[in-house]
Amino acid sequence: MNDKQCMNVIDEIFVEIFGQKSPVDINGILEECAFDIKLPNKVLDAITGDETWASSVNSNKYISQTNMEKYDTYKGWMIPKKEIKSLDDIFTWWDKVNYTTTERIYDSTNISKSDTIYNCENIYRSQDCRKCRNAVFSDGCGDSDYIIACQRSGNCNYSIRIADSANCSNSYNVICSAKISNSFFIQDANSLHECMFCSHISNRRYCIANMQFEKEEYMAIKNEVIKWIIGQFNNK
Repeated sequence: MNDKQCMNVIDEIFVEIFGQKSPVDINGILEECAFDIKLPNKVLDAITGDETWASSVNSNKYISQTNMEKYDTYKGWMIPKKEIKSLDDIFTWWDKVNYTTTERIYDSTNISKSDTIYNCENIYRSQDCRKCRNAVFSDGCGDSDYIIACQRSGNCNYSIRIADSANCSNSYNVICSAKISNSFFIQDANSLHECMFCSHISNRRYCIANMQFEKEEYMAIKNEVIKWIIGQFNNK
């Protein structure tokens, strides 16, 4: 996924949640939404010197999965038997073949700046995702579509900053919750629709700060909250 495609995904998510496109670019989204998400980092391929992306940065040498496979094809990773007189000899020869593989992408298409991606499509700078589509700046997510800055969550759609949650849609900033839709700032809750700033409640709609409102009252306040959220992006 290139930057333009990524921005199109971001804008589509913002329209679904807030009714308007993102007020900031990709870097603004990274700064405002994904500041605490574990993401792949840029490193250099030790064979080619090209940039590549790794979920682990504790290695001295990296090689992209593509270059690792190319090397295996034209040269192979086996080396002739050497005499080993000490453990130092083992470490010396191991160092010659011990590269950390990066951009490990399996059965996936249109993936960029990502690592450990399985059965996914249209992924931008994310890691440890499975069966996801249109994911940006996300970690440890599965079976989700159109997500930004989500982590350790599954079955989420058109959502931003979902953590440790499942079955969320059209929502922003949800933590440790399930079955949340069209809601903002929810924590430790279940089965909420059109709620904001709520915690530890279930099976509710049109609640704000755990207080029940009529639909018309709620929607009027929600419009003001959306203006405030978008303003937070604009102030960065």
